[in-house]
Amino acid sequence: MLTMREVTKDGFGAKVRDWNKTALIEQWRERWANHVNRALAERDIDARIDHRSLEAQGIALEPQDKIGPAASRIGGRGLEAERIEEHRAIAQRNGERIIANPALALDAITHQQATFTKRDLAAFVHRHSDGKEQFDAAYNAVRASPDLIALGKDGRGQERFTSRAMIETEQRLHRAADMTKQRTNHAVNDVQRNAAFNSAAKRGLVLSGEQKSAFEHVTNSKGLAVVVGYAGTGKSAMLGVAREAWESAGYKVRGAALSGIAAEGLENGSGIASRTIASLEHQWCKGREQLTTKDVLVIDEAGMVGTRQMERVLSHAAKVGAKLVLIGDQQQLQAIEAGAAFRAIHERHGGVEISEVRRQLSAWQQDATRHLATGRTGEAIRTYEDRGKVHAADTREVARTELIERWDRERQTNPDDSRIILTHTNYEVRELNQMAREKMRAAGTLGTDATIKAARGERQFASGDRIIFLRNERGLGVKNGTLGTVAMASAQSMAVRTDDGREVAFDTKDYAHIDHGYAATIHKAQGITVDRTHVLATPGMDSHSAYVAMSRHRDGLALHYGRDDFADQSKIVRTLSREREKDMAGDYKPEQAFAELRGISFRERVIEMVRQVPERAKSIFGNFRPQARQLEPIPAHTNTQNDKRRAVERYARALGDIGRLQTQGLPVLPHQKDALEKAGKALDAIRPHAATDLAKALERRPELIAEAAGGRSQQAMRSMQHEAAVRTDPALRSERFVSDWQGLSAARKQLEQQGDRAGAARVSVKLTELAKGLERDPQVEGLLRGKTRELGIDPKPERSIANELTATITRERTRAFDMGI
Repeated sequence: MLTMREVTKDGFGAKVRDWNKTALIEQWRERWANHVNRALAERDIDARIDHRSLEAQGIALEPQDKIGPAASRIGGRGLEAERIEEHRAIAQRNGERIIANPALALDAITHQQATFTKRDLAAFVHRHSDGKEQFDAAYNAVRASPDLIALGKDGRGQERFTSRAMIETEQRLHRAADMTKQRTNHAVNDVQRNAAFNSAAKRGLVLSGEQKSAFEHVTNSKGLAVVVGYAGTGKSAMLGVAREAWESAGYKVRGAALSGIAAEGLENGSGIASRTIASLEHQWCKGREQLTTKDVLVIDEAGMVGTRQMERVLSHAAKVGAKLVLIGDQQQLQAIEAGAAFRAIHERHGGVEISEVRRQLSAWQQDATRHLATGRTGEAIRTYEDRGKVHAADTREVARTELIERWDRERQTNPDDSRIILTHTNYEVRELNQMAREKMRAAGTLGTDATIKAARGERQFASGDRIIFLRNERGLGVKNGTLGTVAMASAQSMAVRTDDGREVAFDTKDYAHIDHGYAATIHKAQGITVDRTHVLATPGMDSHSAYVAMSRHRDGLALHYGRDDFADQSKIVRTLSREREKDMAGDYKPEQAFAELRGISFRERVIEMVRQVPERAKSIFGNFRPQARQLEPIPAHTNTQNDKRRAVERYARALGDIGRLQTQGLPVLPHQKDALEKAGKALDAIRPHAATDLAKALERRPELIAEAAGGRSQQAMRSMQHEAAVRTDPALRSERFVSDWQGLSAARKQLEQQGDRAGAARVSVKLTELAKGLERDPQVEGLLRGKTRELGIDPKPERSIANELTATITRERTRAFDMGI
């Protein structure tokens, strides 16, 4: 409770209501949500609050007032106030709705997360029920609901659940993707491709090798194409060339993105007419602008699109036979809604990757962007610090001031450069905008102020001001996030020159969704490119927002932070390195059950793996086995489950990158070797020999590389733990030896029966290597003497098990050769 009266030298004065206007309630709610979410993020708690109304979030429950403990105690003493009665009445009605229809709770919980824990469920039911009795009834109703699906445990050992509706949505997503991928009626011939190349060359655009591969991939005949590219790798430029090829082949090309500014960036960079996905869906619901078989729909920043929305788009494209091209980077900002659809589609159907950074002009900055893209945020920060681009201040307030001072000096030194200030919260954006505008006013670069009643409150605008549009408006040709410079401002109208060179004029009574545009949130920035970026780091950031914020510039970046937020550089590195990739319900499906659902037996999977693994495993692991004894320790604060998970995922990403290059016959890049080595060091610092155990686990199960690299590290971590147990327990090693011997022997026999002599020979080599390995493990050799029947041998006492097995292999190979097998 705050007084509404002003305080003067004579005491309380007149009431001042401006700060408490109803129109400002959204700002107050958002500021509180940002404050709470920052505190949760600092403590590495996954929970988040949302300041939007339940209706805005699509949740079919009544909104409730929040009642504090003190008010509740007053009510308990019989002093029930009208507000408390209404609160409990709404909670009671919501509880009744949940008991009658538990799916309401499941839909609400899975609105922003595909999976949840018992704690998440209990917290939600507690908010939407009244008293212990109703809480128990509602909680038990949801737990007993046939729509609740148990998924098993996550990497932290917590049980996770999802809803049947989410499972069905993911299944529809994959069916639509499968159907779209199978179509082959969107061919572009070589003549049309070459014409597009020549046209681009005349404009001075020459595609790199990676861009050409992506171009060929998206212009093939298949109905689904996926391109994963680091920030600033020229994805839009490649799409511009593809657009020309598609159009010359008679296709209509459309673009879409989750946010307006991303759609605008796609359109400006590629020439593809683009709009938001929500706008596109709205038109489809009205029966307008339907896709056809002659359409190519390009979805940019696809990693930000939630599972439900992606499923609707894919299903529409599959139904009408349109081609769908998904462009994105799963390491950048995550989907606001539930799921990681882009990652799941990429893992299932593959695609092409573009890793050559072209946005930054200097090689060291390009390397830093690659570090950010591959989860090595700390290395990127240290790279910029070594060149004097990271600036620490005693407090965030001082950091804010120093950032504006540096921004102002650079503005005056390089007035023609484009620039943006980026930070995490709208509150900080407002503070930075005000400070930047004061510098502009002091320099005399602004005209006469006009007071505008904007959607976020009154704002002063003048000619020369930077402005950002906050709502899509097709009539004006602006998107949410469009930036520009004010040419004329009055209380009734404005004229703006957008950064892409267009003149926009409007009446403020018709369009008031504007604000100052010197600073913007990082979410508003995904998709933009400027010459210089100034970033104010705050504790709510993570690796995804750091990646976006620190990769928008062509030439210059300055990173500022306060020591009241981050005590030292190690703290800012840890905070900005946190990974919060969203999951899918399908991530938790056991791999063996997944295969057997499709009629694939365990033995068939072993045989198929044996066909593929020897060369691949040898090429990937041959020269990159980490030696734990030679690794340097890192600080003990990394010894947490989260750090282990991140290290496992980074190790898998590095290993996958190396494997892809070696498969293509290309040399391994130094930064990839470095990434693998450092991920191994991080693992060994958490637990000795962890890197060796993980390498062995991934060698035995190469399919886990892609899973862990994509953020699904649970199976890899369990396999790593099992390898540690096998390494230290001779009994487990002997059991594994027998299992491996029997599996490989059965696989070789089946390959011989199929007439695959080369495959059988490869398996025989592995059997020989397995047998000779016993010479280095006498404990297992001794234990195997009690398992000779299982191995199919009858050794003499004076002969070792290893020699007997080797002799058996030789005899069987000779027999097979004599029989012509």
